[in-house]
Amino acid sequence: MPNKHNEVKEIDFEIEGGKELHGSVTTKSSKNAAVVLLCASLLNKNTTTLKNVARIEEVNRLVEVLESIGVSVKWEGESIVIKPTGKINLANIKTESAQKTRSILLFLGPLLHHFEEFDLPQAGGCKLGTRTVRPHLFALEKFGVSIDAKTDHYHVKRKFLEPAEIVMYESGDTATENAIMAAALIPGKTTIKYASANYQVQDLCFFLEKLGVKIDGIGTTTIMIHGVKDINTPVTYEPGEDPIDSMLFLSLAATNNSELEILRAPIEFLELELLKLEKMGFKYSLSEPYFSHNGRTKLVDIKTYHSSLVALEDKIEARPYPGLNIDNLPFFVPIATVASGQTLIHDWVYENRAIYYTELQKMGAEMILADPHRLYVTGPTKLRPVDMACPPALRPAAIILIAMLAAPGKSTLRNVYSILRGYQDLANRLAALGARVKANVNTNT
Repeated sequence: MPNKHNEVKEIDFEIEGGKELHGSVTTKSSKNAAVVLLCASLLNKNTTTLKNVARIEEVNRLVEVLESIGVSVKWEGESIVIKPTGKINLANIKTESAQKTRSILLFLGPLLHHFEEFDLPQAGGCKLGTRTVRPHLFALEKFGVSIDAKTDHYHVKRKFLEPAEIVMYESGDTATENAIMAAALIPGKTTIKYASANYQVQDLCFFLEKLGVKIDGIGTTTIMIHGVKDINTPVTYEPGEDPIDSMLFLSLAATNNSELEILRAPIEFLELELLKLEKMGFKYSLSEPYFSHNGRTKLVDIKTYHSSLVALEDKIEARPYPGLNIDNLPFFVPIATVASGQTLIHDWVYENRAIYYTELQKMGAEMILADPHRLYVTGPTKLRPVDMACPPALRPAAIILIAMLAAPGKSTLRNVYSILRGYQDLANRLAALGARVKANVNTNT
């Protein structure tokens, strides 16, 4: 594990692909829940303990930001303990860390309760094209907040905060979370319509409930937050499991035709993905459901079996929950390369992500990029090994890794920081399934 104040050095993955995998893997806790809960800890004047937090680079960047503004953050095993140490000082904010993550946007809602006026560095993270922040701005302005997006920062002003009825401009996860966090410390009832009901939004609501904030409509697109004047409660919370982590291994099993057991999968956020796979001929079974440590997220164990896949006649596209998850859509691309027939992947959310998918053409995948959002994939294809640079986007990087694991021979994926942003200890987890993956530190950086 890297020093908490330093980023990892450039790391390459060396892969010997084409090996059938076997064994079991346990789903990690939610990356997206961890990042919003770190930001939500700023609402609490008391100690917040987050258990079983993924040690990933996205979390590391936010920890660095919190420490730089005067918050005490300590790892205790797999838990993070966050303690306020007095007045937050944004003058010392670690801009370099903030600009490496889009999650910095999630500081907007909590910081409204610390300052009447402040600046926040512009968001970074995956390079996926134009990603508007207008949904955040339009939601927060209903509370009496003014946000001016400058070239490299946001200038935020407010006087009196008041509860509101908000219609979300877009049903985005982080925009909904910002509105919820702002509402939590505004006494009175705030109603958010067309809200995201996704897994990380639900985790945020469960966390706030433990802090005494009553929330109606969790898991629906209309959420009512009964804000409180003050939060000063020691709290311990464990986020639910990550459906995107489970989906990586489902994609790996399907692409590599391997029999795996994926433990602790959050089934309510994977049901449609599994249905699509089932209609493609993917064979699997589910255990009886049980609950996560947070007592709210429903889990199952998934067993996958050898399957012969065919392309769906209908396009595969994502939409806000309860649709097929936007972050799970990319994992159908490597699957489509081994399915008989032509699959249309429609990634309408991001301008650039489908372009990254075409990197699989270097491995022999047969693809036609219809436009920046639509990709036709024809299979089955015998994938071949390749040496290539990792794209600067988490999910496209992950699907290249999956394809490399399926391609017989030696591949190298260079500078895998994008993957490390979202997946903890992935090389070792894959090796435990029989994959030949070696992480090498590039000494030429």
